[in-house]
Amino acid sequence: MTVTDTTEFARDKFFEKLQAARSASRTLATATTAQKNSALEHIAAQLERDTQTIIAANAEDLERGRASGMSEYMLDRLLLTEDRIRALAAAVRDVVALPDPVGTVVRGSTLANGLDITQVRVPFGVIGAIYEARPNVTVDIAALALKSGNCAVLRGGSAAASSNQVLVASMQQALRASGLPSECAISIDEFGRAGAEQLMKARGFVDVLIPRGGAELIQNVVTSSTVPVIETGAGVVHVFVDASADSIMARDIVINAKTHRPSVCNAAETLLVHKDVADEVFTAVFDALASNTVEVRADDALRARIPNLGKVEQSDWSTEYHSLILSAKIVDSVEEAIEHIAEYSTHHTETIVTNDFANAEKFLSEVDSAVVMVNASTRFTDGGEFGFGAEVGISTQKLHARGPMGLPELTSTKWIVRGTGQVRT
Repeated sequence: MTVTDTTEFARDKFFEKLQAARSASRTLATATTAQKNSALEHIAAQLERDTQTIIAANAEDLERGRASGMSEYMLDRLLLTEDRIRALAAAVRDVVALPDPVGTVVRGSTLANGLDITQVRVPFGVIGAIYEARPNVTVDIAALALKSGNCAVLRGGSAAASSNQVLVASMQQALRASGLPSECAISIDEFGRAGAEQLMKARGFVDVLIPRGGAELIQNVVTSSTVPVIETGAGVVHVFVDASADSIMARDIVINAKTHRPSVCNAAETLLVHKDVADEVFTAVFDALASNTVEVRADDALRARIPNLGKVEQSDWSTEYHSLILSAKIVDSVEEAIEHIAEYSTHHTETIVTNDFANAEKFLSEVDSAVVMVNASTRFTDGGEFGFGAEVGISTQKLHARGPMGLPELTSTKWIVRGTGQVRT
């Protein structure tokens, strides 16, 4: 049977699941904050009760990943341990503590004719998510969707299929126990790649689609989808060490940004160093990179100072490595650093390490990325670190949402108009 035949065979079941999510979204839209919080508490507790079942399923995914040659860094993304499951449950409880955005008044006024108009936040309805090898995202997105009044349709990919199946089952059991429809969180993994393709075309069933993953996955969703997409970009992230940088600060920020968790989207991929940076700063940064077994691929000017570095290729500047590899370049000025970032950045996160106030402000105002930092590690670009609770992704687009997406970013608005019989003349 061909892929097309399989897709046609499963079409009715696929759209039955989407219709069930659409119906559930109407129930969820009217749920109170207390009802949604109760469901989230049930989910957190159920995840803790199901810890060993989740770990066993995750072991199947890890075994398949190793057999297929998945890198250690990607395996780390895939891994669920008791500590990580406890952290997932804690993140769900953190969402309970966050303000419910639904019904929040954005603005309003009373017109001269007496009409009272109010703009309020409302759920999208059904949120689709396509991601890969990230079982934690299954819970994060479902929890944020639930608190913001949305149902979640999850396509987590084959790499985490066993983990996601158990996680979704656990959440659905908790939803039923809380009195909300289990279809508030559904998986379409059973439909494979064809299901993902159908999800991208499911206008009328799905209100918005959020891709999370590598550049290829994201670009495929953005270019193929007829459902509106909130683009979460790949992270070609830059650190610029300015001439005035403190050596210890520069060392600590570069090492944290690159090595704290290399496989994630807010890890640094390119280091730009001002040509006049002090010798002690230069030595501190590059000795620390060597000590942390980071492979540096450098331009000719940098290799002239450190001959044993690898040679950078043109493609490196636009590569998200997901590993302990860093492209590096010496620049003549803050202007050159900004120009390099403008050409190669994915507009995710960039940081400058500097003691020059004017250069800091120039960097902040001229770098066009979702998050721009001064004297801080790029690893802080994260919904949890920003105080939003679990995040649904880092948006690198400019429409609707940009940067870490918390609860308000998972809502739209509608206008409420109250009158006393007014008619337009």
